[in-house]
Amino acid sequence: MKKIVVSLGGSVLVPSLESNNIGRYVSVLKNMAEVCRVFIVVGGGGEARRYIGVARDLGAGEAVADELGILVTRLNARLLITGLGDAAYPRVAENYTEAREFAETGKIVVMGGITPAQTTDAVSAVLAESVGADLLINATSVDGIYSADPKKDPGAVRYERLTPQELLDIITGSRMDAGANIVLDIVAGKVIERSGIPLLVLDGRDPENLCRAVVEGAFVGTVVCEEGSNPLLS
Repeated sequence: MKKIVVSLGGSVLVPSLESNNIGRYVSVLKNMAEVCRVFIVVGGGGEARRYIGVARDLGAGEAVADELGILVTRLNARLLITGLGDAAYPRVAENYTEAREFAETGKIVVMGGITPAQTTDAVSAVLAESVGADLLINATSVDGIYSADPKKDPGAVRYERLTPQELLDIITGSRMDAGANIVLDIVAGKVIERSGIPLLVLDGRDPENLCRAVVEGAFVGTVVCEEGSNPLLS
């Protein structure tokens, strides 16, 4: 059975506790788990940035802010596990060894952040490499990778396809402060390049986009893979 790692952005899953999309994702993830082995890495989203903002106002450094961000990602992961019920392993994986062990049960494995100064996108890339994933999906709040931030630059162009090196060229120089909201951090880009695992970046605000990409091989977004390869599942 194919293995898929999904980096599920906190801004998509839990933009706020009051307006979360966990319920909308539960049925989609369960459907995916019927055709492939699913690993989910959940981001912190707006709640993490609020905690980090308060911590900075109180004089906390980036290390403390990172720790708070990781804790919030794990809270979000716990909420998703609660929604998935018996379809998910009942504990949040806190490292890659646990993720591999939990996957032996055949259930969906959910985790949050692990390492300070890394985004959960980096965690998902390392997890994909660790479990030998066939595909890495980044479900975010935009419909692909752009030449600039499409929310700020109306002239930004969406890339249909990139090589891993072209992806690195785009993200090189991005800031890595705690709570940073960038397309991918440099660690994720490097791991994607060395592992050769194809990446799909798509709009996760509609959970069905994720299901269509996995089940039907149809999606709107950006493919990151070596030229000539086809990352879509058969």
